[in-house]
Amino acid sequence: MESYGVIEVDLFSEEVDDSDHPEALRFRAVLEDVAVEHGCFLIYFEVEKGTVEFAFDSDELMAKILRILEDGGLRKA
Repeated sequence: MESYGVIEVDLFSEEVDDSDHPEALRFRAVLEDVAVEHGCFLIYFEVEKGTVEFAFDSDELMAKILRILEDGGLRKA
């Protein structure tokens, strides 16, 4: 069985406390669209007290997202 890393981001207020909350569902849909665009799958998604944890089955996409987060988010060129 292959193991994947998980990205954890404090994204929502603490009231968003599970994966079925409407805000979490909207974010999950965005992540699923990103997965399709990159030819991979969203393999993990959890939300607890505003913190989102997610993972894709693409090391390349995971690395790209980590670089974006480390750089402080998306910036216009």
